[in-house]
Amino acid sequence: MKKLSFLLSLTTNDNDYQIEQAASAQDVARRAGAELRIIYAENDAITQSQQLLKIIQAGDQASNPDAIVFEPAGSTGLPQVARAAVAAGIGWVILNREAEYISELRAAHKIPVFSLTSDHREIGRIQGQQVAALLPRGGSILYIQGPSGSDAAQQRTEGMQATLPKNVQARLLRAHWTETSAHQAVSSWLRLSTSRDLAIDAVVAQDDSMAMGARKALQEITDLHQRDRWLSLPFTGCDGMPKTGQAWVRNGSLAATIVVPPNAGLALEMLAKAFQSGANPRERTFTEVKSYPKLEDLGARDKKKD
Repeated sequence: MKKLSFLLSLTTNDNDYQIEQAASAQDVARRAGAELRIIYAENDAITQSQQLLKIIQAGDQASNPDAIVFEPAGSTGLPQVARAAVAAGIGWVILNREAEYISELRAAHKIPVFSLTSDHREIGRIQGQQVAALLPRGGSILYIQGPSGSDAAQQRTEGMQATLPKNVQARLLRAHWTETSAHQAVSSWLRLSTSRDLAIDAVVAQDDSMAMGARKALQEITDLHQRDRWLSLPFTGCDGMPKTGQAWVRNGSLAATIVVPPNAGLALEMLAKAFQSGANPRERTFTEVKSYPKLEDLGARDKKKD
């Protein structure tokens, strides 16, 4: 059997979760004896589409990768690119997004086509539960979302709103899954006169990097009293990578995160087994997410402060 070849398309190399995605894929490819090429879309869906189409159209049956694994950089799952890939005999896996075209492609082709995603609404529900544990008396949160075109950001917001206590109000702010974008968004927001008198009780971000970007912006407040008040608030994020999100919880930079296991490596494992066995994985697989620390421990910690 020839050596398997995979292409992994990620959104950016400036995000701790995407970095772990790449590392997990490299580890699996190394153990499976497969070739792996990783490209980054610079958080731009058009760039990602052009990159993938160029690779698909430039190759032939012998030089094409056996499968493309990609995490969408925008609001679309790139259905036209998916169809072009599968028509060229290239397997197709979409990460952290559900796509209606997956069923269509699976019915028409025998090569591996499937999605592997976290349950983003469940992530949001856990965030709402974390807020309930941190703010038992209610209050207001600054909620930093991902970009407006992101299904993950939208679903996490929907889940959060479903479990957010009625006595907690959320002020929404958008960033772009990176520390730099959240730093810029919060810095701009702080310059608004309407933000100065708001009583915010926690800062909640849909991504650990964005939570840390928010902290960085708040650390730059020149009024020492205001700065100390902001930095004393609980900050929470999501992704929970061992060396970043979980470490930031342990050192007190974050009050909580949500562990979302990187799934690019798992996708490659599933692809390798599919090519060896000839059996297509199931159409959609969810990875398990969990609060860090556990919700009961988070609530107990808050009671100790009282």
